[in-house]
Amino acid sequence: MNWMTLGGSLAAVLALGGVAAALKLGRSERILVEEADALREADQAVAGFAGISAVIGSDGRGALVFGADRRVVVLKAHGAHIAARVIAWDAVRATPGGMLVETGERRFGAVALPGVDALDVRRLAPQLTQV
Repeated sequence: MNWMTLGGSLAAVLALGGVAAALKLGRSERILVEEADALREADQAVAGFAGISAVIGSDGRGALVFGADRRVVVLKAHGAHIAARVIAWDAVRATPGGMLVETGERRFGAVALPGVDALDVRRLAPQLTQV
């Protein structure tokens, strides 16, 4: 095989890979877009949970879902799936970039909700922010 042919083939493969990456082809990561998506995911993931409102981070990788029974579920994009955990209200705190949920689980980790502020949370879950 000619070195020129091999080099041309390699360049073509790299160029196609670059185009596919730029177009995000083959990307299997799920994101949350609509409040209805977050409500459905939480309802399916947590037995007996009935979500009434949700707020989604601006990157679509995380959400908070508030239930009729005062429970709070955090959702996190995990590859092609959405993972969910019931959390205590005090696991949620404000940061300069948005809200942060510290689940306390090493494997699940913390969930950042960029673009979400305390006013969003108060508006969607007033029953949780009252003392």
